Amino acid sequence: MVWRSVLLAGVLSGCALLPPAPAPVARPVQPETAAFALNGRISINHRGERHSAGLRWAHQAQSDEILLLAPLGQTAARVYRDARQATLDKGDKHYRADDAETLMRQVLHWHLPLGGLHHWVLGMADANSPAKIEYAENGQILMLQQDGWEVRYLRYADTKPDSLPTRLQLSHEDLQVQLLIDEWEWNPQ
Repeated sequence: MVWRSVLLAGVLSGCALLPPAPAPVARPVQPETAAFALNGRISINHRGERHSAGLRWAHQAQSDEILLLAPLGQTAARVYRDARQATLDKGDKHYRADDAETLMRQVLHWHLPLGGLHHWVLGMADANSPAKIEYAENGQILMLQQDGWEVRYLRYADTKPDSLPTRLQLSHEDLQVQLLIDEWEWNPQ
């Protein structure tokens, strides 16, 4: 009987000694083509109305899926876009449009700039559009202005120049978005 307790304690302590998988803190080698998923939180302030939600964003080269999550993890809205169209599911309602930004404006009354945002969350500007950039001494972007948006980088995962941002503040006209990134995943399926 004693040996079972010792064996069980050994197995359990062995599990506790396994290190967790390291969280990515740096951009991938080829960020322009990298598929990623991120988990975090989003806070929206649009014309005095405030909204917040959990966020799961899966980005692929030709598509994006964004899940806005209620406090207990239920999907409050799902936005999907590919090269052909965008769809938004909210509750039992299903909407379609040519692009995700228009669709989000129509249904949610605010939008995320998916064209540039997948670059900005990686801590870089979209190379296909002019940008004004302010850098910190360590080479990280402090502030980026591009396509009518101002992106402020409030926190990074590390101090290295290629470190991933973990907190961003985006502003466009009367829309302010706070984005907190808790977890990254490369090449999600």
